[in-house]
Amino acid sequence: MLIPPLALLTRLTATAQGLFLFPLLMLCVPLLALAFEGRVTDAVNGRPVAGATVTANGMAVTTDADGHYQLQSTTQHVQARAVGYQRTSVTWAGDSSQAPLIRLVPLRPKALYLSVYGAGNPAVRDAALKLLSSTELNALVIDIKGDRGLVPYPSAVAQAAQCGARSLTTVQDMGVLVALLKEQGIYLIARIVAFKDDLLAQAHPEWSVKAADGSLFRDREHFAWIDPFQREAWDYLLDLGAEAAAMGFDEIQYDYVRFPDSRGLLFSQPNTEANRVAAVTGFLQAAHRRLAPYNVFLAADVFGYTAWNNNDTSIGQNLAALSQAVDYLSPMLYPSGFQFGIPGAPDPVRQPYDIVLQTLQHAAARTGIAPLRFRPWLQAFRDYAFDRRPFDADEIRAQIHAAEQAGSDGWMLWNPRNSYSSEGLRQQE
Repeated sequence: MLIPPLALLTRLTATAQGLFLFPLLMLCVPLLALAFEGRVTDAVNGRPVAGATVTANGMAVTTDADGHYQLQSTTQHVQARAVGYQRTSVTWAGDSSQAPLIRLVPLRPKALYLSVYGAGNPAVRDAALKLLSSTELNALVIDIKGDRGLVPYPSAVAQAAQCGARSLTTVQDMGVLVALLKEQGIYLIARIVAFKDDLLAQAHPEWSVKAADGSLFRDREHFAWIDPFQREAWDYLLDLGAEAAAMGFDEIQYDYVRFPDSRGLLFSQPNTEANRVAAVTGFLQAAHRRLAPYNVFLAADVFGYTAWNNNDTSIGQNLAALSQAVDYLSPMLYPSGFQFGIPGAPDPVRQPYDIVLQTLQHAAARTGIAPLRFRPWLQAFRDYAFDRRPFDADEIRAQIHAAEQAGSDGWMLWNPRNSYSSEGLRQQE
């Protein structure tokens, strides 16, 4: 039979042995008092939030079905987050073992993307902010490391300068920009292009993907890639993610977290499906561990067809495996990217609603995870694969409606030129 700690203390102190052990047990009492507990609820309806992550002093626990958690910690500052909500923190005074109620505010991020160049261009950035102030938009995706490997701000991550990623500065102080945007209530997502990195691959050819003849592989855009099996290269990406989290970004989103979609390449390990999935998932698990103290969400961009393919699409992206490592999966559901259509939607650019809705529904059914774990990328640029049609109000609204019907956690509009308008967007009430 287990004896409660205080009862055990009383029993032992009543004997000679207890008298000897009393000082030792008194040292243990403060440790027992360090435990505190609390609850996490929905700020709107007061219902408990199950599965929320609560963090204190780098330790993280998950709330149970009643929103309850318990932590062993010396701090009185607790952070919390949950899928579908804004992250938050609470601080309380005194030595109470009962933490104050943590209320999470529901949030569905609706974002525009700003590239390395767009984030630092006042005209482009101000145009985006104007849309955020006048429409339903409430979030921004900002490049921390872009498609060409550039890091557009004075980063403290040494590798950024060493590999040449700091050859261009478009944002003089990313921390200041983040603070200004957060003051406006904007949800901020830091996009980090992962294994497609021409600059890092050239600086470290020992980490790079090789062509069949052993030379540096280059893709259709003539960019080199990092071999995802090379764990030494992961540190750079993880360091950038941690730096973005420390600056105040709400979410860290890794893009190109995959293998190149080309055949006949050479890697440092056998190019099998099991190995590819283990490498991609392993990297995201490492990111999850690294980012845990910051109370930020973690997301991964994935190919749209990964929702339909039973394998890893030959790039290491297996939805079921990825879902175990991240908070959000962000499939790129651009109708122009579905060159072969999907069941019931053979003409994607004419059926943008069907492409988005059916793909999200299929992805949720296949993985068994909640639709709220998905936040899709939607097309806000001219078609390039079918009839070159512009994607204007009707196409954009159809995609948004489909994402919302599917129950996703918001959506993100992609335009590589960062050229957006209010077409297809609801105006603020």
